[in-house]
Amino acid sequence: MPIIVNLDVMMAKRKISLNELSEKVDLTLSNLSILKTGKAKAIRFSTLNAICKALDCQPGDILEYR
Repeated sequence: MPIIVNLDVMMAKRKISLNELSEKVDLTLSNLSILKTGKAKAIRFSTLNAICKALDCQPGDILEYR
């Protein structure tokens, strides 16, 4: 798939664990893990907004088109 999810990169830059992010964005660990590994088929704007707010980043920092 040409859309790459760089969530793990942003989490490493912000030094935040999957558990911490899960609590901040109110998502289950399994759903966040699916997104992190790039296996998700879609993401809601509300979820993307919550992740960007928690990581203090832009959507383009997380999603990349190749």
